[in-house]
Amino acid sequence: MSGAVPDFSQHGLLVAGDVMLDRYWSGPTQRISPEAPVPVVRVGADEARPGGAANVALNLAALQAPVTLLGVVGRDPPAATLKQALLRVGVRPWLIESPHLPTITKLRVLSRNQQVIRLDFEESYATDGAFDRAQFIERFTQGLQGARVAVLSDYAKGSLRDAPALIAQARALQRPLLVDPKGSDFAPYRGATLLTPNLGEFETVVGACADEAQILERGLRLIADLQIEALLVTRSDKGMSLLRPGHAPLHLPTEAREVFDVTGAGDTVIATLAAAIAAGESLDDAVRLSNLAAGIVVGKLGTASVTRGELEVARHQPPPGEEAILSEAQLRTRVQQWRHRGRKVVMTNGCFDLLHVGHVRYLEAARRLGDALVVAVNDDESVRRLKGPTRPVNACADRLRVLAALRSVDAVVAFAEDTPARLIGAILPDVLVKGGDYTPDRIAGGDAVRAAGGEVVVLEFHEGYSTTDILARGVS
Repeated sequence: MSGAVPDFSQHGLLVAGDVMLDRYWSGPTQRISPEAPVPVVRVGADEARPGGAANVALNLAALQAPVTLLGVVGRDPPAATLKQALLRVGVRPWLIESPHLPTITKLRVLSRNQQVIRLDFEESYATDGAFDRAQFIERFTQGLQGARVAVLSDYAKGSLRDAPALIAQARALQRPLLVDPKGSDFAPYRGATLLTPNLGEFETVVGACADEAQILERGLRLIADLQIEALLVTRSDKGMSLLRPGHAPLHLPTEAREVFDVTGAGDTVIATLAAAIAAGESLDDAVRLSNLAAGIVVGKLGTASVTRGELEVARHQPPPGEEAILSEAQLRTRVQQWRHRGRKVVMTNGCFDLLHVGHVRYLEAARRLGDALVVAVNDDESVRRLKGPTRPVNACADRLRVLAALRSVDAVVAFAEDTPARLIGAILPDVLVKGGDYTPDRIAGGDAVRAAGGEVVVLEFHEGYSTTDILARGVS
């Protein structure tokens, strides 16, 4: 997999399946209820997000892919909330109303980034008369006209009870159709292009697999039985495996660097896979890209999506040992990821021309003020303007590399201005740190940080350590 992430905006996609509304109530927990041994959550935030098949559409929209969503909802306020949420991100909602069943809603109560309880409000759409099935097939066929790839997202709620008819329409129009399956019988998906079960779903159908050889053997047998072209088995911390007749299996290790929440990762996988295929990527490269996307999304809290920019950063990951060296755009993405994980971001800056123990102690102290430390470094021209024509002693690339090797430093970035005020205003760390005899009101970028609710901290430099003194002593 090489080159830029493809442009996903040129080709439409169709997603059909079980849509739902995910609601999140969150707040602090400080006591146990006197009525029962359960925590009392003081709800301070109420968030609603599209879920199920709607989350697949949301992932496609985050990749800037044009997407139409077909699903079933009730005639109720949650349906209106769901529709508005989809429209806000550019998804075209084709939502068929059930005359007497509610919109499927899942309410999660969270505290301290942990789920306390989940409450489901739903009835099965698999019952006769739950919705107009002929209209669903008709709209699916209509949506295929403007789509290069179609996705069936099955959450076993009954919206896809006519999956064989939908697959037949896709085959007639020669549209690739990808299925995220559910249940213990994959027969309804016979004739689809590709299925993306997780390992648990796969083993429910074919039986427990002892190793990759058995996954391959039983996977190829399933492919033949279902008359599909390929099978992508997602395997949690073991990555994913692409199986096809006549091809060697493609086993990809996980790209996740930190697993925070696996909720919705399967939606991200099939959305990225579909968008990449629609954009003309080979199946191998489309799978690699979806594996990359999965590695990003599990590092976020709750049901989340991945942007094209995040894929660009991850696809061009620097060699080991240089992961902390970022461009400004990459740093913005990294900080956003940290904040999704609830991390407190600390930022400092300087020339760091000759790194000495005073610098090391200062950076260690700065890192202890939060969960991630960003160091902004004056580039070579900036140092010359500040220190004179004989400086810097070490080129910017070398200074960045040395700082990146420190355990206390999570990210380093170069800036060209005399001060980092603009960069700090763009990043807005939770804590801005400077060393020496500064007062907080004289620190570049401090006003912007304070205005955003952050704090500015001055740390003392350790006596006896100075780059200028080292140079004056003739030590190189």
